Amino acid sequence: MTTLYLDRRDTRLKLEGRALAIYTDKERRGTVPLNLLESVVMRSAVSIESSLLANLADAGIAIVIFGGRNASKLAIVHGRSGNDGARRVGQLRLTDDLAWCLTWTRRLVRGKLRRQQRLIVAALRERPDLRLTLTKAREQLMQARAHATDPVSASIDTLRGIEGAGAAAYFKAYCGLFAPELDFTGRNRRPPRDPVNAVLSLAYTLLHAEAVHAAYGAGLDPIIGYYHTLDFGRESLASDLIEPLRPLADTWVWEQFRTRHLRPDHFSREGDACLLGKAGREHFYSAWQVFVRPHRRLLRRASRKLAGRLAEAANTDAIDPEIPF
Repeated sequence: MTTLYLDRRDTRLKLEGRALAIYTDKERRGTVPLNLLESVVMRSAVSIESSLLANLADAGIAIVIFGGRNASKLAIVHGRSGNDGARRVGQLRLTDDLAWCLTWTRRLVRGKLRRQQRLIVAALRERPDLRLTLTKAREQLMQARAHATDPVSASIDTLRGIEGAGAAAYFKAYCGLFAPELDFTGRNRRPPRDPVNAVLSLAYTLLHAEAVHAAYGAGLDPIIGYYHTLDFGRESLASDLIEPLRPLADTWVWEQFRTRHLRPDHFSREGDACLLGKAGREHFYSAWQVFVRPHRRLLRRASRKLAGRLAEAANTDAIDPEIPF
């Protein structure tokens, strides 16, 4: 199973039998059997027939549509959701179960801190010149993990504070891993103003889309989460699911710049925005496809496991929120 990335202007898609046919400049460029597709990501001006859109959705193939030159505008088209309404009943019911939400949150935060610490440890091997900064960050993350495990941290707000403190220490060290010419001094978005933030934003957006599709495919509502609470317009469950995976995306982004597969000349500026150019996007999508495949499976497994437990929650008072991260 694979993802098809379409990033060329004036591309037209048609349904030919049980295959997706790709045309540019009125010339047929190739076909992809629907049964080999996991999702389709459309970045540029792409025309698509309504019958093809319906067939993709019916086959459970997600269509991810970027509405602008950066990752800030996004639409996702899904197929049919699960048929078991009890799952969503249980999902909503557990938003009022503070003990369950606390256990869920603790596991997410601990998982994220653990992976952040692993990145810092790996960086210590690659960048001995940053030993003092990285060692300090490692110690702060170890302390944050200990606090997140401590029963005294018995509130979600406390855990959010621990996660925030860990993230501050982590990103301070993470910024130092990149060449000064990249001008990466911390997270910024909408628009991203430097090459690293441009790639981080695109990576997080695509990972979030994978989580939305995984949740939806398991019959869950991506909007109803537990660590990320209900907020208008936010897919909180998808945000929950990717929280422990963000450091893995961070590691991948660092690797792309460290090996110079992505370079400053792959980017351009448009006002305050830093944009990834065509050559850079070609590499990004190719490398991302390899990176995301095992994490897509993990998100699906986590969503299915959660869905089963939430179906139980519709008829019981307590379940254990085990997260296979």
